[in-house]
Amino acid sequence: MATLSDDDIRAALADLPGWELAAGAITRQYRLDGFAGAIAFVVRLSYAAEAADHHPDLDIRYNAVRVTLSTHSAGGVTTKDLDLARAIEGLAPA
Repeated sequence: MATLSDDDIRAALADLPGWELAAGAITRQYRLDGFAGAIAFVVRLSYAAEAADHHPDLDIRYNAVRVTLSTHSAGGVTTKDLDLARAIEGLAPA
């Protein structure tokens, strides 16, 4: 799978508010309702990640979850990352 150019990634991120391109990956931090809310969100997104066979890097700090996506085997951001980011957006509380 081919990596996307920075321009292509930035164009796609225009439809993914809060997501940023940094260091060859896309990332977003979510703030949730307490620790239990953060863990519940991680559980929901884990099912989407398993279904896509694509697994994000996660950093959980009390009520904050940072999600980082990169296709390690391709060495950067691919359409697989953008597809999973869209799926995660659908799982995040409003």
